[in-house]
Amino acid sequence: MYDELAPWLGTCGADVLCLQEMTHTAGLGGWTRFDDADRSLPQRANLMADVRALLPRHQGLFVASDAGPVRDDDGLLHRQDFGVASFVAETLPVVGMRSGFVHGEYAEHGDEWPNDGRPRAALAVRVFDRAAERFVSVVQLHGLRDPQGKGDTPARSTQAKRLAELVTSARENGDLTVVCGDFNLLPESETFEVLGGLGLVDLVRDADTRTSRYAKPLRHASYLLVSDPAAVRRFEIVAEPEVSDHRALVIDV
Repeated sequence: MYDELAPWLGTCGADVLCLQEMTHTAGLGGWTRFDDADRSLPQRANLMADVRALLPRHQGLFVASDAGPVRDDDGLLHRQDFGVASFVAETLPVVGMRSGFVHGEYAEHGDEWPNDGRPRAALAVRVFDRAAERFVSVVQLHGLRDPQGKGDTPARSTQAKRLAELVTSARENGDLTVVCGDFNLLPESETFEVLGGLGLVDLVRDADTRTSRYAKPLRHASYLLVSDPAAVRRFEIVAEPEVSDHRALVIDV
């Protein structure tokens, strides 16, 4: 959905933009094709570079969770990095960065991508908001995908604990903290109890976070939590425009 995503990115006005399913293929642009046992999809060769070009006044931070083969239009194979990225406006000093794996560890996939159990990384960035004279820590993740569904599992329990450890290590006392992303979880997951123990409050709960591009009936996937709900000026689960099979989550603090 790059044709829908690109114009929205240039106008959404985000000071901190968090994107999952980011790609980076060294020396290649345009389109590639991604294949695993379940699907075959067109995929941007270097979405990281695409977004950097659209947001020249943002600093882009990318962490790869794994890498594997993709093919270009001529059928040639390339190695593509896959992960998460945060883009921070140049007006916000970045005073801290941290990343860590919430599931597994970095993997190089050989001849094909696996369709489940792939490693997952989380990325934290700490900025100083000059206007409010405070620090804000923003942590994002792309949660473990399990073909059996989005219910709690031992792997997801470990993921929650690792995420909580990353949040704790990335922020300082007094920081306004935001945790967001595609959690791949149900609203009643124990993950929210774990994060609640850090003083984080989920703003999404059981709301629909999917667009019409997602055909399955289960409508839960993305979440956003904050450490101080009173600091939230506006929170929106954006139904239009549709720029992904997930609805964008927008928060003003």
